[in-house]
Amino acid sequence: MSNDADGDGLERPAPPSKPGPKSKDGTSRRGWLAGLVYWTIVLAVWGVIAAMGVVVWYAYDLPSVDKLSAIQRKPTLTLLDYKGRQIARLGDVYGEPVQVNQLPAHLPRAVVATEDRRFYSHFGVDPIGLARAMVTNLMAGRVVQGGSTISQQLAKNVFLTHQRTLKRKAQEVLLALWLEANFSKDQILTLYLNRVYLGAGAYGVDAAARRYFNKPATKVNLAEAAMLAGLLKAPTRLAPTRDLKAARNRAAVVLSNMVAAGYIDAAVAKGAKARPASLRRPRSRNGPAARPARYYADWVVDRLTDYLGPTERSLVITTTLDRDMQNAAEAAMAALFASVGKKRKIGQGALLAMTPNGAVRAMVGGRNYGKSQYNRATQARRQPGSAFKPVVFLAGLEAGLRPDSKFIDKPITVNGWSPKNYAGKYRGRITYAQALAFSSNSVAVQVLEKVGADEVVITARRLGLTTPIPRNPSIALGSAEVNLLQLTSVYATLANHGRGILAHGILEVRDNKGNVLYRRSRADAFSGSGQVARPWHVNELGKMLAGAIRAGTGRNARIGRPAAGKTGTSQDYRDAWFLGYTNQLATGVWLGNDNGAPMHRVTGGGAPARLWRDFMKLAHKGMPARPLSYGSKAAQQGPSLGTGNLIERLWKSLGATSSIKPGDTHSREDP
Repeated sequence: MSNDADGDGLERPAPPSKPGPKSKDGTSRRGWLAGLVYWTIVLAVWGVIAAMGVVVWYAYDLPSVDKLSAIQRKPTLTLLDYKGRQIARLGDVYGEPVQVNQLPAHLPRAVVATEDRRFYSHFGVDPIGLARAMVTNLMAGRVVQGGSTISQQLAKNVFLTHQRTLKRKAQEVLLALWLEANFSKDQILTLYLNRVYLGAGAYGVDAAARRYFNKPATKVNLAEAAMLAGLLKAPTRLAPTRDLKAARNRAAVVLSNMVAAGYIDAAVAKGAKARPASLRRPRSRNGPAARPARYYADWVVDRLTDYLGPTERSLVITTTLDRDMQNAAEAAMAALFASVGKKRKIGQGALLAMTPNGAVRAMVGGRNYGKSQYNRATQARRQPGSAFKPVVFLAGLEAGLRPDSKFIDKPITVNGWSPKNYAGKYRGRITYAQALAFSSNSVAVQVLEKVGADEVVITARRLGLTTPIPRNPSIALGSAEVNLLQLTSVYATLANHGRGILAHGILEVRDNKGNVLYRRSRADAFSGSGQVARPWHVNELGKMLAGAIRAGTGRNARIGRPAAGKTGTSQDYRDAWFLGYTNQLATGVWLGNDNGAPMHRVTGGGAPARLWRDFMKLAHKGMPARPLSYGSKAAQQGPSLGTGNLIERLWKSLGATSSIKPGDTHSREDP
């Protein structure tokens, strides 16, 4: 019998109870926590998958690790002077590979203390260092500190570029981890110290030690090690060859880092700071290392492709430079700026010396190559002033004038233009030779009017001036702009007895295996433009220019031996020149300002003439004094009437053209 109250005989389920209030530890909270854990695990799994995807993506085009075992050395150029002495070395420099255990302990310790203090404890990436760098950079509002480890820096230097991209950073981390997995800490540090750039073209600590201290890295002292380690922050800016004070200040920071890292105590650091590292220039087998001669080196290197075409080989170039003359030129230029440069408002200068056959022996293209690489000896075009007058007076000699031809030095007007002599001084009745010696503007214009501007331009072209020269009367006073190299070549042609020359700086080029790639032959020495001016006219002009030094505007250029030369000053003292020659050397000097600002009353007969004198005295030391004249007496005096036709036919056979005859003379008092 059923006890069912409804009397239907069936059992019914009890009705659901009414839900009560949830407790804090009830099943609902357990469900929420389970969901959180579930989704955390899901997100973590997908995060790992995403990270693996990123790793695979960036690892797909990782560079080959084969680059680690071979140092890719860039070609270097070694420049020798014509006596075989080194004058410059351009390009990167590499030393001998060294192991960490071969180095004095303070060198690797200085690097570790400054670049990666936890190097021996991290796994290739330093989370603590990264966090510290992030905080420091956020506080500074800019990037002032990096968090890269030595392993990361090695990966970047060997395998990657220096672009700041996410891809490069990710690949840097991957490669750092690979390095840590395959090499010991000392092996990584060894690779780093042999590859890192340390300024002045030096790669690796051994190359840097030899470049800066003239010793191998195995023998550097504590102060020198600190300086090398300090260069890692900014090798170009801190290079001691560029800024020794900055390099020493950075070295002091490194020494403090070594104290903080426990490598040295404060007393040792204090002693090293008191005796900071000093530069020691290497000595060659031929004596002390030469000055860099960088303006000259740039000029030579720019011309290499003319001889060899494009090449990536390391080369040894024997040049025409004379190291002693180059040192003399740089010393004379430095002395001038130290004495009167500021007082006379002289901002820049250039000096160029060459033999009578065009071999450049010395070149200074400016007062400081580090501040300006613009070569004022070869690139700048300036008004030469009266230094151009020998071209005009040579044209006059070729037109029949003689040194004793008479002129009236007086005010003149040509087509409404009235040129004036310097300081408004006129000498009245003077000879042609006196007019050049005293640099008469009046007579120079009279000569140009007599021979014609076309003939003067033709004469300039024959002598080697390729610069544009307008055909107007003002060119007699040097209004056409020229560069120092070309104008000095004109005077070298006069020293070469009227034979045209080609200015050159390369004698021989060899590769690093000793193979001769180019050698200037004897035929090249005579490959100029031939006889461009008659020897007797050049001889007469030389005597006139000797008078300019002996008793004219160039008196400050007297050097105690036969010499010929000419001053030049452009309008408002913007340019001041002195050019001249002996039997052995032709030299040109220019002083001025790059922006064309006037100097303080600097004329060619002042500072330029004295600079020319000081250099030429040093350059001729040990050379015999030789007369400027040459050949037989008849050749010096010119042809007689009986030989005139023969010599004229010979002259024309050499390719010269002129309407004048060798024996013609004009001795008018007032042309």
